[in-house]
Amino acid sequence: MKDASPHLCQPDAGKSCGACCGLYNYADSSRESLILRLRGRTKLFRHADKSPEGLQVFSRMIQAAEDMARRYEVIYCCEYLGFLDAEEKRIGCLLHPLQNGGVDHRGVSFYGRELCDGHFCPSYHYISGEEKQALLNIIADWYLFGLVITDIDLVKSYFQLISDGVYETPSPERFKDGLLREKALAFFDLKLSWPFRSADVHRLGKYYFDGSQYMINHIDYEALGSERSRFDRIFLSLTSDFRSREDLRQAEDMIQSHLDAFIHAYQDNP
Repeated sequence: MKDASPHLCQPDAGKSCGACCGLYNYADSSRESLILRLRGRTKLFRHADKSPEGLQVFSRMIQAAEDMARRYEVIYCCEYLGFLDAEEKRIGCLLHPLQNGGVDHRGVSFYGRELCDGHFCPSYHYISGEEKQALLNIIADWYLFGLVITDIDLVKSYFQLISDGVYETPSPERFKDGLLREKALAFFDLKLSWPFRSADVHRLGKYYFDGSQYMINHIDYEALGSERSRFDRIFLSLTSDFRSREDLRQAEDMIQSHLDAFIHAYQDNP
């Protein structure tokens, strides 16, 4: 059974996640591209006819206007995902009753109301309550939040490594403000700035998509003249593509420096 709290899809007024709606499955899922995509459809939706027929017209207009190329063809990218607030801090379902005066329009969507209403991603089950709350305290940005909260390996590995380093599990409260939050956020920002990230559009985290199926990617350490890295799960989560042993060693040093930065800050601020 999933954790009753906290809620990951719409946790607070400052962020939300749309990964299960296919947000990061577009071939171009850069922040800039997604902002333009979500902004345009949100504006159009506000003036759309909300009858079932009118919403189907909206769907056809979006699919005709947007680049719908996907990383993985089997995962549907929902055209009814948009911004829920004027400040563009939260993304979510434009068909949801909370966005339409209590009227539920989700029946017109690809997955339908029941599936959308009852779906909870694996992160609900595998990320602990303390880890979830810590992430909610660390990340205040919808784009990064969705990438991180759905990456179970990255989340579990980081919290395990820093817990090992400080000989206890840091309370989620410690991540609310100040230096510890800053150090943790700098690590998760590697999702956006990792210099060894593969440019292959069919890669996302540890997965590789060939169009009709997905596979777990592996790093060929033998070809790099190295044993399997202690940070292998993190490297896969960051979509790593190492060209040399020197790249690998530099990457390991980067991860270790982020861990050390948090550990030292934690020890200096008991």
